[in-house]
Amino acid sequence: MAKVSFKEDRCKGCKLCVAVCPRKIVIMKDKFNLKGFHPAGVKDMDLCTGCGFCAMICPDCVIEVEK
Repeated sequence: MAKVSFKEDRCKGCKLCVAVCPRKIVIMKDKFNLKGFHPAGVKDMDLCTGCGFCAMICPDCVIEVEK
């Protein structure tokens, strides 16, 4: 099973990861991070295939994918 982790305090909420997720499980959280942005997260980790598209497109290297 794949696991995706986000460094939420570094996320600037650009939503690029949301746009490229083929399973549509990457979402923007309701809470704010230290920078004042809504950070990205995964709504159902069990559906993640570990494709890594979200990590590849992230301009701030906030996302790490483990297979």
